[in-house]
Amino acid sequence: LVDNGQEQTPRLKEALAALLPHVNTQKDQLIPQHIANLLWAMAKLVDNGQKRTSELNEAVAALLPLVNSKKDQFIPQNIANLLWAMAKLVDNGQEPTPELKRALAVLLPHVKAQKANFNPQEIANQLWAMAKLVDNGQEQTPEFNEAVAALLTCVTVQKAHFKPQHIASLLWAMAKLVDSGQEQTPGLNEATAALLPLVNAQKDQFNEQAIANLLWTMAKLVDIGQEWTPEFQAAIAALLPHVNSQKANFTPQAISNLLWAMAKLVDNGQEWIPEFKAAMDVLLPQVNAQKANFKPQGIANLLWAMAKLGELAELNVVTSTFESLVYRIRESPQLSKQDISMSLWGVMVCCARLSLVSNANNNNVLEKHMDDLLTRLEITSPDPDNEDDRSIMIMAASWLGRASSVVPHYQATISKTQADFRDQLQSSIPYLKIEEEKSLNSLPPVDLLLPDHNMVIEVQGPSHYVGGDFNTRNGSTLL
Repeated sequence: LVDNGQEQTPRLKEALAALLPHVNTQKDQLIPQHIANLLWAMAKLVDNGQKRTSELNEAVAALLPLVNSKKDQFIPQNIANLLWAMAKLVDNGQEPTPELKRALAVLLPHVKAQKANFNPQEIANQLWAMAKLVDNGQEQTPEFNEAVAALLTCVTVQKAHFKPQHIASLLWAMAKLVDSGQEQTPGLNEATAALLPLVNAQKDQFNEQAIANLLWTMAKLVDIGQEWTPEFQAAIAALLPHVNSQKANFTPQAISNLLWAMAKLVDNGQEWIPEFKAAMDVLLPQVNAQKANFKPQGIANLLWAMAKLGELAELNVVTSTFESLVYRIRESPQLSKQDISMSLWGVMVCCARLSLVSNANNNNVLEKHMDDLLTRLEITSPDPDNEDDRSIMIMAASWLGRASSVVPHYQATISKTQADFRDQLQSSIPYLKIEEEKSLNSLPPVDLLLPDHNMVIEVQGPSHYVGGDFNTRNGSTLL
């Protein structure tokens, strides 16, 4: 009832509170279907805003050992519902207690054993659950990986029967699993290839959340090595027009996911087609309209995405958006080290753009934010193996005229374009002294240094621009 819009009235809450203690007292009389239904119901209530009271926690704790004791009596539907419920509870703050881990461990072999008996919705729910559990720290044990492999086989076999919601959940789950360390096995690649044409075929039936999830998924898959197949590109092209048509319905999280996805796709070689421009143009005003509702992580993603898109986003829009958002994350304790680093990089790119405009006077405000973010990043003790974070910190310290707290260790990367240009230059002027990949003032290395002339040359190949047009600079090049 609640899942279908029933308001959580005082009477409904009283009825729920009256029933919960009986779960514990009558636990020995529950049959397998009751156990699965009860855990599903609690997960669904929590997902719809029900507080995790002590009574609810006790009821969950009473049910989990029963999963273990009745493990051989659950039908396929029960198994799917139980896995979904555990993942949903964990995603809403349930601690992964020993009882929960045991319940999960006893269910996983049954996923593999019963794979032929799951319907499309159960397949989608279980793969979603696996991905969500991994996202919340679940170890990818051999049993876990075998269950995933079994379900991926089912995806390929039942591909014709998935609804739009299933397709979105499945692709999201696969991207999330790979992002969390799952190997890109032939089974996973086949399942992805089986689903992509369905995105195009069912494009008019996806709701706004599915559109946001799918575009996030596409970006994540590309970022972890997905090939730009015709089916993949057709799926992206099919989804983009719906960003425009659904613009008024996107939540703040969906907006930040969509802009992150667009920036990530462009960063990985997506051509800047008109649909992309149209989608971005409708999303950026939504950021300002909903600025009070973004969570800190969403803000970090937005700052990074707008900076990465470079000159594709108009400077006045970027500046006003940065100023309205960045102050909200200055004191937020919820920011991870990665969020702080992304935000700092984004602010630096915005400052770089402003520094190229003669009449801009916004740098002082943003530089104060830059200073705050750098201090926070320094306090978190950067990972010595994360060269990106170290490079960002060194650049920010240099910009602000501060001594850097980290020592750079840059790896020389010489592109073919750079090598060809150096050879032509040296051939034309044989006596010219040329140094390559030279780090000046601890900053990231320049391509070529001509020390006798106090001159630096940066060779800007296609990767320095959006869409390879040698006209529209991306965020990295602006900085």
